[in-house]
Amino acid sequence: MTHSNSSNPSVPKTPPTPRRSFLKAAAATGSVVTLSGPSILFAQDKSPIKVGILHSLSGTMAISETALKNTAVMTLEAFNAKGGILGRQLEPVIVDPASNWPLFAEKARQLITQDKVSAVFGCWTSVSRKSVLPVFEELNNLLFYPVQYEGEELSQNVFYTGAAPNQQAIPAVEYLMGKQGGSAKRWFLLGTDYVYPRTTNKILRAFLKSKGVAEKDIEEVYTPFGHSDYQTIVANIKKFSAGGKTAVISTVNGDSNVPFYKELGNAGLKATDVPVVAFSVGEEELRGVDTKPLVGHLAAWNYFMSVKAPENDAFVKIYKAWAAKNKVPNADTVVTNDPMEATYVGLNMWKQAVEKANSVEVDKVRVAMAGQTFMAPCGMKLMMDKTNHHLHKPVMIGEVQANGQFSIVYKTKEPIRAQPWSPFIEGNEAKQKI
Repeated sequence: MTHSNSSNPSVPKTPPTPRRSFLKAAAATGSVVTLSGPSILFAQDKSPIKVGILHSLSGTMAISETALKNTAVMTLEAFNAKGGILGRQLEPVIVDPASNWPLFAEKARQLITQDKVSAVFGCWTSVSRKSVLPVFEELNNLLFYPVQYEGEELSQNVFYTGAAPNQQAIPAVEYLMGKQGGSAKRWFLLGTDYVYPRTTNKILRAFLKSKGVAEKDIEEVYTPFGHSDYQTIVANIKKFSAGGKTAVISTVNGDSNVPFYKELGNAGLKATDVPVVAFSVGEEELRGVDTKPLVGHLAAWNYFMSVKAPENDAFVKIYKAWAAKNKVPNADTVVTNDPMEATYVGLNMWKQAVEKANSVEVDKVRVAMAGQTFMAPCGMKLMMDKTNHHLHKPVMIGEVQANGQFSIVYKTKEPIRAQPWSPFIEGNEAKQKI
């Protein structure tokens, strides 16, 4: 399969003519606009369908995003091996926005206007998603976003295949409050300083207060992207925990997780004393860490590599084989994780929607995505909600094991519908049925 690596950002000085204006202009000049034309042409078209892959392959987020690029390429190659989509092969167009948030928007515009991709699979951080969102809405393309996030957003140009707060953050805190999770009474909210951690912690603070937790029992601390010195912060967590049973909620993102977890180990802060539950640390981030001192610390996701299901066995097997064949660094120790599964599910649902629509036209695919289902590696049949563009997903909490895997200690019996607008944020009361 040919991979296009596109590297010349093309930022038009004037925005493209909106569709409505174009139709008006065509009518005014007496031009004939045949709306069925593209569909007829598509039926005869055997050229490759271009698919954008917009992930940081360098910079602070490469530790997390490189594996998502790999998953997307692997999945597209698997489609091609089975004849592609509607008789056409898939061509990934890979760009590297390099953990540079404005560059994400430039690269998104380039993928849509210059490379003519039919859809884009990409982004990790919410700041990168917020950066590209106006581009997708202006140019009417589709972004499939595969990572858990803070909610408070719903765009007709995005399909959210990661978790909303009610599918990850709230259940994790409820677990830690309960007997099985250690009955935590004090909460140290530690995050990277950007929109996802701050909004998630705003939701969690309101949730904790609704459960009777006092202000003095909540501490909130943020560090910049790429932060590496966690000695003082870990010492402060230790001090804070002297005031009562404490849990740490970590929304630290990117390669900062490595020094944070190393410092936890150095300080001897064991999970039995102060459990840390992470929302952005999975199997991939733990590959660079000695996990023996971290045994028992937690992560909340909607999938773990250790899930026992035939769909997961197949997913892990094909990714390991793909990594070995493509000489991925340290291919013998590659792992799968939640955003990789979300990428895989998103691509499969997009394929099904294109086939249902018999077209790659954005407006037709958007309609066809509603209600799509897929038997996912998490072992459950996931559904794309018919109205809110979010996946119904199970909630899972895993304990870190000495081998860097997670032992699943909590799992919902079935997928949970996403609440994009948190009931714990004032003003969202009227949006609860969305």
